Amino acid sequence: MTSFNVAEFRKKFPLIEMLERKHQSIYFDNAATTQKFDAVIDAAKTYYATQNANVHRGSHMLSAQATVAYELARENVRQFIHGKDVAEIIWSKGTTEAINMVASSLGEQIVERGDDIVVSAAEHHANIVCWQQLALKKGANLVVLPVNKQGIIDIAQATCLITDKCRILAVHHISNVVGKINDIKTLIDIGHQHGAKVLIDGAQAIAHVNVDVQQLNCDFYVFSGHKLFAPTGIGVLYGKRELLESMPPYQFGGEMIKQVSFKQTTFNELPHKFEAGTPNIAGVLGLSTAITELGHSQNFTDYESQLAVYLHQQLTSLAKLTPLFADAPDIPLLSFVIDGIHHQDVASFLDSKGIAVRAGHHCAMPLLAGMGLQGSVRVSLAPYNSMSEIDRLLAALKACIEADGNLQQADSSDVDWTKTDTKSSVTHDKPFDFVSEADVLAEFSDANSWDKKHRVIMLLSKRLHRLDKQRRSDDILISGCESNAWLDVVKYNDRFYFIGDSDARLIRGLMVVILSQFQGKTAVQIQKTKVPEFFQSLGLMQHLSPSRGNGVRAIVDSVYTLIG
Repeated sequence: MTSFNVAEFRKKFPLIEMLERKHQSIYFDNAATTQKFDAVIDAAKTYYATQNANVHRGSHMLSAQATVAYELARENVRQFIHGKDVAEIIWSKGTTEAINMVASSLGEQIVERGDDIVVSAAEHHANIVCWQQLALKKGANLVVLPVNKQGIIDIAQATCLITDKCRILAVHHISNVVGKINDIKTLIDIGHQHGAKVLIDGAQAIAHVNVDVQQLNCDFYVFSGHKLFAPTGIGVLYGKRELLESMPPYQFGGEMIKQVSFKQTTFNELPHKFEAGTPNIAGVLGLSTAITELGHSQNFTDYESQLAVYLHQQLTSLAKLTPLFADAPDIPLLSFVIDGIHHQDVASFLDSKGIAVRAGHHCAMPLLAGMGLQGSVRVSLAPYNSMSEIDRLLAALKACIEADGNLQQADSSDVDWTKTDTKSSVTHDKPFDFVSEADVLAEFSDANSWDKKHRVIMLLSKRLHRLDKQRRSDDILISGCESNAWLDVVKYNDRFYFIGDSDARLIRGLMVVILSQFQGKTAVQIQKTKVPEFFQSLGLMQHLSPSRGNGVRAIVDSVYTLIG
């Protein structure tokens, strides 16, 4: 067998090539979304430039061409997952919509009061919430299968918890937090022994393992295109024909009907019964192209296994780094925490070094909460990633740990300004010292790169007047930050002074920058202050991730709330 050539594979992805060429950046957030084949991008462009027409409904050449390509894509997907019947391939917006389709159409039919719907502790929110809401509506029980220390669904416990009361078993093939393959064939068999219908969430598995829905004998298998090097907004619901035939439509409108009158409507045949409205034609063609490109590429299974082992070996060599689960993952994905450093601080440090990772709860709040965690750092690789990129990640994590140690040595102890000696802390015009706008501008004056700007923010975190831990209450907790953050205020001589805190150093540093715009001002002055313009002047706006941007807005909103 010819060995996998990562350099050649990388050339198929224009954004990966661009990142390497222009910024020396590394993309390690593939579990959230993969980059797109050049051919996939071209497929969408070609459709809009040469075939743009609606499918199935036109009586002209362009519509006929688009329809042929569209239905050939469906057949391509059927072959890819080894389906039996092309009518069993239903297009969706993605995994989330596909799960909701089954929960709504099938769940409403077969779940009654007192029945069980079974999921696992490591499910993505998309495979929890819709079942939870169905259970609440129907008076059913949501039963949760535990995972073992490796993060894999515990088969022994599943054997006990899946009973004849189970109507639906919905579990993941590979968790987006754990990165290990579950024994879904055994779980499917257990579910069927008790008469349950079984849905498999394949969102994380579809790009890494061969999926044969007939061999698995699952009732439903769902996945998204955007985790398979294909466009966003397109996904697949595979379902056994007899089940899909028995299920009512999920949505109503054009395409899913045969005949409509004001007295009665008859529905279309499969697969169109579940595809109301104009579909994402370009997305369908892009997904099909991605599957074709994967077929043309060298098999990368062995290479991904090597990446997974090397990633685990290198990162676990760091004494302060702890993976969430024991043993190496089955795919190159690792979630971890670093002792004493907030997960958001780790991610922001890596971002400043050009390494993109994910930090937070990864849409798996129950799993992390059960481990006593608010979040973790997740590194997820694809075949276009390399061993040398893992080495750079390791070096950056070492630097992150060292930098945090230096900052901790310089940290002042927690200060509660309400308990300080007023004779020494209160001057004629302010109750305590604070970082002013001029101070912030001076600190950022020579910071001409994100790496330097990030360092300034982290250094500024040391200058925040912090709250005594006993005063970090829910009453002053800021809603919307990516970490726990608190903000309080004192009014002195008709002017407002703010004191805050956060368990993430990055948020504390950003607080200093934000509060420099408000400290010592009247309510009228505060209302006129424009924080986005200040951030723009510092060159920070382009470096605020959506979650960080939301955190900044939440802090600013809290300021306005506090001044009444």
